[in-house]
Amino acid sequence: MFAWISANVGTIVVGLAVLLVAALAARSVYRKKKQGGCLGGCAGCTGCDLHHHGDS
Repeated sequence: MFAWISANVGTIVVGLAVLLVAALAARSVYRKKKQGGCLGGCAGCTGCDLHHHGDS
């Protein structure tokens, strides 16, 4: 088991880093959505009229 881990330590570290970045991105989206913020993509959003009612 230890031999496998030591042989793949680079892959494990990169995988954990990617997982961490994805988790932080998901947390950011969740927090912004929870606060009622607009997440972009206004062309398909039904609530963007509420957020951008004065913009032209």
